[in-house]
Amino acid sequence: MIKVEQLSQSFHERQVLENMSFEVKHGEFFGIIGPNGSGKSTLLRLLSGIDAVKSGSVLLDGRPASSYSRKELARWLAVLQQDALPPVGFTIREVVEMGRYPFQNWLGEDTAEAEQLIEGIIRKLHLERLVERTIERLSGGERQRVALAKVMAQQPRLLMLDEPTTFLDIGYQVQMMDYIRQWQRESQLTVVAVLHDLNLAAQYCTRLMVVHNGMLAAIGTPDEIITSKLITEVYGTEPIVLQHPVNQAPQILLQPEKNE
Repeated sequence: MIKVEQLSQSFHERQVLENMSFEVKHGEFFGIIGPNGSGKSTLLRLLSGIDAVKSGSVLLDGRPASSYSRKELARWLAVLQQDALPPVGFTIREVVEMGRYPFQNWLGEDTAEAEQLIEGIIRKLHLERLVERTIERLSGGERQRVALAKVMAQQPRLLMLDEPTTFLDIGYQVQMMDYIRQWQRESQLTVVAVLHDLNLAAQYCTRLMVVHNGMLAAIGTPDEIITSKLITEVYGTEPIVLQHPVNQAPQILLQPEKNE
């Protein structure tokens, strides 16, 4: 699905990513973690074709990301960012319908099945009572649900997430990740997610990649990556790592500095 070889990127003579090579397979839930400023969001922009690759290569389905037109790529790849909704004034239904833009003809006409698809997504994400509201009247959790509905309407095969739970409380964080995982499993969707919460990443991702100082520091299963030694090396704090009592995913407990 994605093949990255010797990818490097710099801005204004500052090296942001250096010599990264990895692959993401079809149907994976692939997480990208690392400290702030390590290059995670820059990497996601390169993987999604938003930014041009300067050195190395990014292949999407065997083709360079740059070889796709924006509309062609949008027919099978969707990106969900922290705050990707349009300006105020649009209703929730109108926002969800925007996800169908890549499939509309020059008259703005869509397929006959599009309305049924949109209604199904609205029901699935429990947005029925909100459809006629405008987006400025929604809570943070409701806005992210609408943003997810919009990308679901694209019917992508590849979904990229840029810290989708950053501004949500813990209840909405779990709800959002549960919706995404259910969709991923039902549709054999490939998901690439930049996540800042290591405990969420360990519970939802099948593989994790650690980015540190613009380089690939480690890649593997959550059990291989979420270790006290690696977290200490990358984040500069030594956690306690335990198994989740229900799903056995590794989870970290932070330790405050000891004051003698």
